[in-house]
Amino acid sequence: MEASHPLDADDARILKLESAAVAGHTLKMVVLGPGGAPLDIDRLRESVDARLGTGSPGRARLALPDPRWVPDDGFDVGAHVRRREGTAGIGERGVWTVAGELMSERLDHGRPLWAFDLVGPLSDGREAIVARVHHAMADGISCLRFLDEVLWDPADPVPAPPRRTTAPPAAGGPAHELRRLPAALLRELGHRARGSPLDRRIGAGRELAFVTAPLDELKAIGAARPRRATVNDVLLAAVCGALRVWPGGSGGPAGRLRAQVPVSLHHRDQDAAGSANRDSFLNVDLPLAEPDPLARLDLISRETSARKAAGDAEELYDLFHALACCPPLGRAVEHLVAGPHRFSLAISDVPGPRAALTVTGRPVQGLYSAAEPAQHHALRVSAISYAGTVGVGVCTDPEALPGTGRFADAIGASIAELHGAALGRSPRP
Repeated sequence: MEASHPLDADDARILKLESAAVAGHTLKMVVLGPGGAPLDIDRLRESVDARLGTGSPGRARLALPDPRWVPDDGFDVGAHVRRREGTAGIGERGVWTVAGELMSERLDHGRPLWAFDLVGPLSDGREAIVARVHHAMADGISCLRFLDEVLWDPADPVPAPPRRTTAPPAAGGPAHELRRLPAALLRELGHRARGSPLDRRIGAGRELAFVTAPLDELKAIGAARPRRATVNDVLLAAVCGALRVWPGGSGGPAGRLRAQVPVSLHHRDQDAAGSANRDSFLNVDLPLAEPDPLARLDLISRETSARKAAGDAEELYDLFHALACCPPLGRAVEHLVAGPHRFSLAISDVPGPRAALTVTGRPVQGLYSAAEPAQHHALRVSAISYAGTVGVGVCTDPEALPGTGRFADAIGASIAELHGAALGRSPRP
C-alpha cells in the first residue's frame, strides 16, 4: 500500500452510506473449539501485529474531509484485538446477543477500520472471535483475504490457479455492449416491486442469528433437479421457504419478494487484492406464493441462470462506473436502485476457506458472516462456506423486525424440506 492514497470510487461511495442507523461494517464470527485454557489474548495480539506488514491496509486509517488512506503512525494492536469482558460462561445464543451488540457499535474512524473481539469462553469451552471490517476497507471476498493475512494460522502454500488478467471481450464489440445495456436495465431495474413487509425504517440496534447446513446437502439438492441448481439457488429457495412461514416476512401482497444478490467481480481484475470493493448485483424474484419447495427452487434457478448468461452484473457494474463521471445523475440512479420498490431484501453468498483452519492452534469449528440491513430493507441474509459447511447469518434491527432467531430456525427447516423433497428422505435426525 502506498504511504497515502485516496479512496477509490467504490470505497468512497460506501463510506457515504454511513448514517445514524448504518455503521458500514461487515461481521465474521469465528467459532473456536474448546481448549485446555482460555485463548491467550496477548499471544493473539502478538500474532496479528507481527503479520500486519508495513504496507498492510490493516495499518491504514482514514484522513478526512477528503477521504484518504494514510498510515496510522500510532497503531496499537491492543485497540483492535480485545477480549469482551463479562462473556465467560455464556451459551451459543448468548454469543449471538454479544455479536449483535458489537454489530451495532461503530468502528473508531480515528484508527484502522477493523476490530477482533474475543468472546467467552462459553459454557462448553468454545470461544468466538467476532471480526468487524468496514466495507470501505473490504468487501466479502477481500475481507476473507484480510483474515487470511492476519488471523488464520499459516498453512503450507498451495499454488494458486492461473488468474484471468482481463475480462474477455464481449461478442460484437462496444456497439453490441450498448445494445445489451438497456435489456440488462429492464431485467434488473425495470420491475417496480409492490409493498413489502420488509419495507421498514431501521435504527442502530442489531440482532443476529445463525444456522449451519452441510455443503454436501445443498449440493445434493441442486444436483437432483432436472436442470441442475447451484448452491446459491438452493440458498435463495431456502430463504424463500422461510419467508413463507416467518411472520416478519410473509404476507406480501404480490405473493413474491424481490431479492438483491450481491455479485463479486474480483475475478475481472488482474490484481483484485489491490482494490477493496468490486461488487455488482442481480435481482431475483422469490416466489412466496408457490407451495411446492422444488417448484420454487426451479423458478429461482431458471431466473438466476438467465441473468448470469446475459451478463447483467457486469453490465450494471460498468454502467455505475460510467455514471461516476456525472455525479448528480449517478446519485439519482443509485437512489433509484437502492429503493424498496426495486428489491425487498439482500441475500449474499461468499465462498470461504475449503480447508479446516486454526487460530493460535485452536481449531475453527464454524465460520459465519453477517451484513447490515438498510433503510426500508430491514432484513439481511449472508452465507459463507467453510470446510464442508455453509454458515448462514441473519441480521435485523429488532425494533423494526423482531424474531431473528425464529427466522434462522425457519431457514434450517426450509433446507430440510428441500432435501426431503429432492431426495425423498430427511437430511439428518
